[in-house]
Amino acid sequence: MAGLRLISQKPELEFISKRLIFFAFSVLLIIASASLFGVKGLNYGIDFQGGILMEVRTSEAADIKDLRKRLNGLGLGEVALQEFGAPTDVLIRVQRQEGGEKAQQDAVEAVKAELGDNVKYRRTEFVGPKVSEELFMDGVMAVSLAVVAILIYIWFRFEWQFGLGAVIALCHDVFSTIGLFAITGIEFNLSTVAAILTIAGYSINDTVVVYDRVRENLRRYKTMPIPELLNNSINETLSRTVMTSLTTLLALLALYFLGGEVIRGFSLAMIWGVVIGTYSSICLAVPLLLYFKVRRKKEGEDDVTPDFSGAEETD
Repeated sequence: MAGLRLISQKPELEFISKRLIFFAFSVLLIIASASLFGVKGLNYGIDFQGGILMEVRTSEAADIKDLRKRLNGLGLGEVALQEFGAPTDVLIRVQRQEGGEKAQQDAVEAVKAELGDNVKYRRTEFVGPKVSEELFMDGVMAVSLAVVAILIYIWFRFEWQFGLGAVIALCHDVFSTIGLFAITGIEFNLSTVAAILTIAGYSINDTVVVYDRVRENLRRYKTMPIPELLNNSINETLSRTVMTSLTTLLALLALYFLGGEVIRGFSLAMIWGVVIGTYSSICLAVPLLLYFKVRRKKEGEDDVTPDFSGAEETD
């Protein structure tokens, strides 16, 4: 019985010939993202702005929606709640209040007055601007180191042309994701940084699959023009790429609509990341090889990695 296929195993779609259209779209997307970030900025969460952390325990399973509605009515700005371990444990995060320590204490007292005596206050902490700045810099460093590590891996796994193409596509995905958060105003916090790192891993996985087919075809077809070879490589892996992306999206859509407010930003970033990562792997990473002068191995030249594809063929 044949498996489900949304597209044929080897469609004959033109990608390389339309590369200038893809490049123009991506350049406009990056410019728009940079402009939105510069003009509107990001809606930084408590992790990056500082604020109040309160851990409370209720007598029975907490109604997060009701608690969120009640605390948002206090006029304290951003208030985030999430289940913390057991269903009776809730972590409350309130944005840093304007003013000094007294303003923070007043906010804590307002929360306690709203919740009443039916809850047990297990922990109350204040995240100052210095700590939040350190968290922000750690997040930026984590993303930067991930990109550099991916560049080094792809460089050694393939050749420098592949590494450069993969990192350009990866940076495209990261910048466009930041633009998405700028235009939507969704909270940008440590969960978002985790989503960006996950997007980087997912995107590079798609890119490596296509690159592996490109390298295999460079060995196999000694006279085929490079543009045709690149286009064939995309088409040969397109069915796998689309099916993988769609099944991932099904899970992420369920998380976005059913997972609650706490992980909605993470889910949205991942949904966008899967879509834009699939696009960049196909429409950016591979066409860029044409400009980086990717070449076939010369006769007798050793390859960097062993070939497990079987005996070579010639066209």
